Amino acid sequence: MTIVADPVASGLVTSLARPDGNVTGLSLNSTELWPKRLQLLKETVPGLTRIAVVANPRIQWYAKAVESLTAAAALSATDISVIPIQTPDEMAPALRAASRGRAQALYVLSDSLFILHRPTLIKLISAAGLPAMFGERRFVDEGGLMSYGPNWADGWRRAAGYVDRILKGARPGDLPIEQPTKLEFVVNLGTARALGLKVPESVLLQADEVIR
Repeated sequence: MTIVADPVASGLVTSLARPDGNVTGLSLNSTELWPKRLQLLKETVPGLTRIAVVANPRIQWYAKAVESLTAAAALSATDISVIPIQTPDEMAPALRAASRGRAQALYVLSDSLFILHRPTLIKLISAAGLPAMFGERRFVDEGGLMSYGPNWADGWRRAAGYVDRILKGARPGDLPIEQPTKLEFVVNLGTARALGLKVPESVLLQADEVIR
């Protein structure tokens, strides 16, 4: 596996250190990344105190993510509201609800639903006029404001090492599941300009790539 967010919570393995069974590979576990994304969003949007978390409650790590973000937000005097979306039809009403709740920014917990329907989601977020943080750069490449997360291409390259070891006789269950080692922070300045948002220089200096 190469793009499983939380293989333990998903029930694929019993632990990362010793997965046992016949499964191993790379995890995209975002536990440590959730509060970091929140921090970067707050550094980017001056005076940010109200954030709507857009998430699919069907994902198995939903509760863990919300708990982590709520705890991180409390440390920085930030109010978090969760806007659940389980189907594409719920996207537009959910974003209207975020606007009615006076959200100043969005934090999108990426999952397969949002990835599959990202053109629609990005269009709706743009229409709402809200800055948004994503977990994957493909959202930013297509018009989202910013993302921070694992570099997928690096993960796929590292997966080849697992294939090599298994073909040479290693048991998958004996190979520890690795966490992301290459992370990337991407900012879309064109989107920032459309939002009337001036991204601080201190944020741009942290970016691995700035889309102009």
